[in-house]
Amino acid sequence: YLMMEERGLVGLMLTLKEREIKRVVKAGYARIAKQATSEYASRCCLGEADAQEEMSKRMGYTDEEIQAAPPESNLGLGCGNPVALASISEGEIVLDMGAGAGFDCFLASSRVGASGKVIGVDITSEMVEKARVNCRNGGYTNIDFRQGDLENMPVADEYVDVVISNCVINLIPNKRLAFREAFRVMKPGGRLAVSDVVLLKELPQFVKNCTEAYISCLSGAIMKEDYIDIIKSVGFRDVRLVAESRFPVESLIFESSGCSACGDPEITPEQEKEIRDSVLSIKVTAVKP
Repeated sequence: YLMMEERGLVGLMLTLKEREIKRVVKAGYARIAKQATSEYASRCCLGEADAQEEMSKRMGYTDEEIQAAPPESNLGLGCGNPVALASISEGEIVLDMGAGAGFDCFLASSRVGASGKVIGVDITSEMVEKARVNCRNGGYTNIDFRQGDLENMPVADEYVDVVISNCVINLIPNKRLAFREAFRVMKPGGRLAVSDVVLLKELPQFVKNCTEAYISCLSGAIMKEDYIDIIKSVGFRDVRLVAESRFPVESLIFESSGCSACGDPEITPEQEKEIRDSVLSIKVTAVKP
C-alpha cells in the first residue's frame, strides 16, 4: 500500500510539473506571437529581416522557399526544414505538429496542391490565430489550422499521409505520447519527418532547473538515443537519423525567454561552452508499417 501511495504521489508530481511546463510554454509562445506582428515592420525597416532570412538558410531553407511563404509566418523558431525532408507529393494530406505561425504549412501547401490538404496543429491560441490570418491574407485554400495539445491532437485516426514537425517535440513533456499521436493519425505506409533538438550529454543543472528554458528548446531536450528509441517504441519502422549538426545555442539562450529569465543575469563563457557541447540538431525520418 505504501509503495502504491508513493507511486501515486510521484505520478501526481510529474503531472503537476507537466502542466506547469505546458503553461509556461503556452505563455511564452503567446508572447512571441503577439510580438511578432508589431516587430515585423520594424525589423524590415532596420534591415533585421535579412538576419532572419539568413537564420532560415542555416536551417536548410532555400531562397525560393523563404520568399514563397508569407513573411510574417517565418518566426525563425525552427532547427531544420522538415518539408524538404518529407519529400511531399501532390494530393497528400500533411500534418504539422506545432505549426506556429504556419511557415512550414505554407511551404507544404504548394507541394500537395489543390487536391491535397495541410493541417497545422498548435497548442497556443495566439499562434493559431496568427497562422489563420496569414492563411487568409495569402489566399490559401488547402490549409486548416487547429488548436490542440500534441499529446491528444484533434485529428482522426489514420487520416494523414505525412507528419512533419520542426523543433517542437522537445517542448512536449511526454514525448512518447506525442509520437504515439503521430503514429495514430498516420495512414499505414505514412511517413514521419522531424527536425529537433536533442542532447549528447546532460545539460548543466542551472539549465535543467529552469522551467522557462523550455521555451528556448533547451530544458525539454532529451538524449539523442532516447529520442530515437521512443520513435521506434511506438511502432515506427525504418527509423533513420538522416543528418545531425551542432546547433547555434547562443540564439536559444539569449534571443528567447530562456535561461536569462531564470535568475542568471550572465552566463559565463565556460557555461555557454558546456551548453553548446551538449546540444545537437537532428533530422529523423520513419515509416508507419
